[in-house]
Amino acid sequence: MPNNRMIIAIANQKGGVGKTTTAINLAAALGQHQKRVLLADLDPQANSTISFLDPGEIEFSIYDLLTNRELSLNDVIRPTNTPNVDILPSRISLAKLEGQLVGQLDAPFRLKDTFDNIKLDYDVIIIDTPPTLGLITVNALVAASHLIIPIQSSYFALEGTDDLLDTIGRIKARPNPELEVLGVVVTLHDRRTTLSRDIHDQICQVFGDKVFETTISKSVRLEESPAYRESIFSFAPQSSGATEYNNLCEEVIRRAS
Repeated sequence: MPNNRMIIAIANQKGGVGKTTTAINLAAALGQHQKRVLLADLDPQANSTISFLDPGEIEFSIYDLLTNRELSLNDVIRPTNTPNVDILPSRISLAKLEGQLVGQLDAPFRLKDTFDNIKLDYDVIIIDTPPTLGLITVNALVAASHLIIPIQSSYFALEGTDDLLDTIGRIKARPNPELEVLGVVVTLHDRRTTLSRDIHDQICQVFGDKVFETTISKSVRLEESPAYRESIFSFAPQSSGATEYNNLCEEVIRRAS
């Protein structure tokens, strides 16, 4: 695999923190910056996938790719209507993956091997992960060069963070010592409330300069855009969400350079 290709896993075992929203819109923003992007949907809920594709039109999914060695990435990858962004789609069948891989020696390396074994014309691969720390998420962390952690600006924001950091530490200790935490992005932030500002300060105390300067605000437009199979940049290009995800994208590029 070329050393200059970024593979960014977006992970947090808590649900509802904006992982998929961040995966979709960071991919679209990178595409606008003329990066060739592959969005890999590694969540059985397949929300990234249905934000771009009609599920009925998907012939093969990432589950088929990881369980059928005769399939290649090119058999599964689909184009999207977002410039420079392709998608590796998911289906609910991915939920069966852990049961199938348990006990197999290469289980944590399936995704990494898939990316390593084929020449891909992408500058960035973004992996959307499920809200668990099981084998599917481990596959994402083993395959990734970088990690972005979305944390919701809410009272229970840091709950479970120790488990996530412990998992990252174990991944770095053995299967992927090159994994780097690129940053923590505060999501669903409401600048009007004292509580949100206090939570943001707490997150900064825990993660220090790993916290991105850009915060992602609560936004109806961000919630609506997937229903129209669009990123925020085509759905509401003048919205605060579009501005914030573009700013986040620029920070990601700067940190990775």
